[in-house]
This record gives sequence, C-alpha cells and structure tokens, in this order.
Amino acid sequence: MTLSSWIAGVDEAGRGPLAGPVVAAAVILDPSRPIPGLRDSKALAPARRAALALAIRERAVAWAVGVAEVEEIDAINILQATLAAMARAVASLRVRPDEALVDGNTLPRLACPARAIVRGDRDVAAISAASILAKTTRDTMLEALDGLYPGYGFAQHKGYPTPAHLDALARLGPCPAHRRSFAPVAQRLLTF
Repeated sequence: MTLSSWIAGVDEAGRGPLAGPVVAAAVILDPSRPIPGLRDSKALAPARRAALALAIRERAVAWAVGVAEVEEIDAINILQATLAAMARAVASLRVRPDEALVDGNTLPRLACPARAIVRGDRDVAAISAASILAKTTRDTMLEALDGLYPGYGFAQHKGYPTPAHLDALARLGPCPAHRRSFAPVAQRLLTF
C-alpha cells in the first residue's frame, strides 16, 4: 500500500444535544483487515456499536478523536466547534492521510485535501468507522458527566433534549455541562 492510498473518514457525534462536548473521529481503515458490519452509528444497537469500536481501534491503520468542549461551543457556535473537533481528530492521526472524506456538506480546515460527502456515514466505510468511534467516545463522556451531575440523566439521553432531560433542566436548572448558547438552556438560565 502506498502513502497516496491513506484515506481518512471523518465524522462527529453530539451536534444536537443540550449538554456535553461535540466529539469527532478520524479513521484510516486497513483494507487488508476488513471490519464487517460498519455503518452509520445511529443504525447500530449500543452493544454492536461497542464491539465495532473495539475492532476499529484494533484493526485500523490509524484513528484519533478530537473534542470541542461546552465552553468552546458556546463561544464560537456548534458548527465551528464541530469543524474544530474534526480538524483536531485529523491532525492527531499517527499517519498523515492523503485525503479526508468528511460526513456532511461542510469541510473543516485540514492539512490534506478533503471532500464533503452527504450521508457519508451510510455510504463510506471509513466515515462509518469514524461515526462509531465518535459516538462511543461521546457516550462514555456523557456517562461520566452523569456521575458528576446526578439527576439530569446524562447516561440515558446523552444530553439530547428528551422530555426527561427537559424536565430535569426545568427542575434543577442548567449545570456546567450544559450548552448555554442553546435556546432551551438559555431560557432556563433566565429563571435560575
């Protein structure tokens, strides 16, 4: 395999939640070590996602994760924070990719050529792998936040605006893990 064949798939998890970081992952798959069953992380059961994440870490040529914390999301907005997390993930790869294939329609600034692919997490194996790593990494982070901020249910809803999360937000007010620039949180800040 030549250097020019290193293709990194890039995806994120956590743009829509009211709490926690946005996490991106970059993965360069090894064609000689295929990983059956890769697909968009949202289409996988949690146990299958976890098993695939382990396989990706073991068999990929390289993988890395980039994070943008709540404070950064509030300071520069969720899109810019997502792009920053993606750029961090690609920059952290131990193998420099020849090209990055990024899920979605907006590209981060990268040191390599890149293409945006709408629904790439469904159609491109390397992006599916990145989707799985980003999701499993973020889920683990939200489970840890659940221990730091009990009562919000972060381990169950992972920060998404479910009825249970909105109810906890109304009862308890925002905690430091909440994104203050998101409307439901900003509205609660006015009453606390």
